[in-house]
Amino acid sequence: MTESSATRSRRQASFGFIFAVALMNSISFGIMIPILPNLIKQFTGGDTAAASEWNLVFGATWGLLQFVCGPILGLMADRWGRRPVLLISLFSLAVDFLFMAFAPSLWWLFVGRILNGMTAASFSTASAYVADVTPPAERAKVFGWMSSAFSFGFIFGPFIGGWLGETDLRLPFIAAAALTFVNWLYGVFILPESLPAERRATRFDWRKANPLGSLTLLRAHRGLLPLAGVGFLFQLAHVVLPTIFVLYLGYRYGWTPKVLGSIFLATGVSGVIVQALLVGRIVRAVGERKAVLIGTAAGAVGFAWYAAAPTGALYLVGIPIFAFTGLIVPGLQGLMTQRVAPQEQGQLQGANQSLTGLASIFGPIIFGETFAWSLRHEGFHLPGLAIYVAASLMAAAFLLAFASARAREPAPQPA
Repeated sequence: MTESSATRSRRQASFGFIFAVALMNSISFGIMIPILPNLIKQFTGGDTAAASEWNLVFGATWGLLQFVCGPILGLMADRWGRRPVLLISLFSLAVDFLFMAFAPSLWWLFVGRILNGMTAASFSTASAYVADVTPPAERAKVFGWMSSAFSFGFIFGPFIGGWLGETDLRLPFIAAAALTFVNWLYGVFILPESLPAERRATRFDWRKANPLGSLTLLRAHRGLLPLAGVGFLFQLAHVVLPTIFVLYLGYRYGWTPKVLGSIFLATGVSGVIVQALLVGRIVRAVGERKAVLIGTAAGAVGFAWYAAAPTGALYLVGIPIFAFTGLIVPGLQGLMTQRVAPQEQGQLQGANQSLTGLASIFGPIIFGETFAWSLRHEGFHLPGLAIYVAASLMAAAFLLAFASARAREPAPQPA
């Protein structure tokens, strides 16, 4: 076996490990999607508008903690490696699910969200891991595969959660906790470290660990800031899904948790088809920039369709359109990770996590309050208003990408 083929085999094995971690983690997340809003609704006496407002409190608090803690975890991953940060995140997520499984009140649910918000770094650290083990030219395709792992979670997770939730709303959280704990054990005994000691940051700089300090990285490299802006607008728009979609679909079409699980199954299958089978081909054909443009345009059209669909059958037509948003993250990651050095990959993902945290702070407020307002003003009667707002944000992301995103450029060499 030649040296190059041996290196390729090690990369494939490492990616296989992190793909499995991402897959199991996303399934555990997906299990709670059709359940948590309904559990909150149960605690609020069945008031959909009140449940929407509590949901936004949960989401905004989680986002605030991500904004503060994301850069710290990113720098930890650069200084001490990806593996320990992943293990901390997974263990805390398992504890969070147990809080939700046995919570006697909304406040106990809230405590679980605080804990998870402080330590949730599995997706961003996994992205840094992928950048460590993947050549720059192949990153968009591989990030597409990573996105497909998340979509697989949204295929099976909500489907499992919806069916288990028909028996007991707490049962899906117990299943999610068990699955996440198995994932943690997998990481403890099998997952290798991707960042060798000689490529790690030489020290932990607290100036870069604060949220605003971490964002200086985006200004330090040409072209990063507008790409981050596109990502922020996408993340902000995407927050509408966990914030109101379970309540929106139940209110507008009368879908039960079991039906919602099936709908998320169809949505996830469409996403996997795009992310696993089409991302690499589209990026090779048109490049990362145009892939991002296609994805943001699909998001704007897809959200508008979801908001306007008068029947459940017509809503389903929008699923394959919206699936092409799966091009956005691989395209952006492919462009962004090539603009920073190996010892800055964790910091980059930490900065991205901060922006995701900001989106998670403001998104639930924007969409939750807009949805609650649209329900309480029956004369206005536009329950899809919040989703139209998301469509507008995606249109803004398309315009920003069109104006500023550029083709990839070589990454800076390590000092």
